[in-house]
Amino acid sequence: MSQNRNQDITPQVKTYLDWDGLVERMSSVKLLACDVDGVLTDDTIYFGPEGLELKQFNVSDGFYISLAMRAGLEFVVISGRFSEATSSRMNDLGVKHVLQAPINKAKLIEPVLVELGVTFEEVAFIGNEILDLPLARKVGLPIGVLDSSTLYMDEVDYLTASPGGHGAVKEVIEAYFVAHNINPEILQRERAEEIARK
Repeated sequence: MSQNRNQDITPQVKTYLDWDGLVERMSSVKLLACDVDGVLTDDTIYFGPEGLELKQFNVSDGFYISLAMRAGLEFVVISGRFSEATSSRMNDLGVKHVLQAPINKAKLIEPVLVELGVTFEEVAFIGNEILDLPLARKVGLPIGVLDSSTLYMDEVDYLTASPGGHGAVKEVIEAYFVAHNINPEILQRERAEEIARK
């Protein structure tokens, strides 16, 4: 009797997709959406005089975002706060859809999905905090970075091996490349040739 009671109260352990599971799920993804602070950055913001704001973005993440867009993956950046640093970095990468507003992220992204003809089920979203929960709960593949908040971790299907700002986005894009049999080296070669022709 006592043993059964103990079994009844044993907490359930959250299980996540492994790498192969992520690759399989990425095969149906048409759009990758990413939060900014804590996902594309390490969650640090530097403030200077006269409103100066600096953020540290991971170079490898940016490189792979560029390659993924070249391969046909739609990419959306979505943040709850406006930042010139974010706008500047995304412009540098050629990201067309940069959404920055303090409203529900699921509502914020809806017009872009309509424009692109993509459903929520075809979206993978990488977030890290409770502000990301409304969108994570709507997409087909919710993903969290390694250092996400506990509440957010409870809602996602995959946790990256790296924390935000340290290659977590690259990790997810690598899975997309594997899922679609895309060689990033070939993409880079084409990119370099295109730049050389300009």
